[in-house]
Amino acid sequence: MNNSTAALLDSYLNTRDEALRNEIVLKNMGLVRSCAMAMRNMYIKFGEVDDVVNEGVIALMEAIETFDPEKGAKFETYASLKIKGAIIDYIRSQDWIPRSVRKFARDLDNANSSLYNQYNRMPTTAELSEYMDIPEDKLMKLMSEASCTVTLSFEELLYEDNFEGPSSAGDATDAGVLREECHRVIAEAIESLKEKERQVITLYYFKSMKYSDIAKALGISESRVCQINTKATLTLKTLLEPYIKGGNKS
Repeated sequence: MNNSTAALLDSYLNTRDEALRNEIVLKNMGLVRSCAMAMRNMYIKFGEVDDVVNEGVIALMEAIETFDPEKGAKFETYASLKIKGAIIDYIRSQDWIPRSVRKFARDLDNANSSLYNQYNRMPTTAELSEYMDIPEDKLMKLMSEASCTVTLSFEELLYEDNFEGPSSAGDATDAGVLREECHRVIAEAIESLKEKERQVITLYYFKSMKYSDIAKALGISESRVCQINTKATLTLKTLLEPYIKGGNKS
């Protein structure tokens, strides 16, 4: 038998042999760990990587059960979205983050959106400080503390509507076009960031680096990395939200 994941999946979907399912899980543990490590900045101060990996394994098993090759999606793509979505749900359900931090993150997001609509550009930290009636130094401290919450909210936006594969060959083509368009919009949004923001986002999302490692790479404090990440993530969320919630459903 061809031991590729595709061949194993084909056999499992026909037989529902538990041994085949377990083999598929083992072959894709690297995917689970990769997702868990890529998202660790959202939970590393509160939870254990092993607990998150366990949630990812459960999601992987669900992906194996529900995957439909006729819909045209790759299993790795489908499983990755399931795993990341499950990790987001798990982090949210643990309620690790203090209520005051969550409230500040919501208020900051609302302030950022309001000022963006008012000025037709991203607001400065000074403008956010004035709008929220918080001294700028205190605002920066709160932005550092809220980094995990803001990032989690952004991740929820990215993954909230991505769990169903295309239902036909035509839909698969449309989905491919939408993915390419989404990648283009994301790339343009990242390109619009300030240099330091772009560096942090690139190291965080594309290099999967911890905040502490990003701080060392850029020669700044970890707290400053968190502040920059919060501001950059708010910018990306503001720029991408209309497209993801509107364009992806048109």
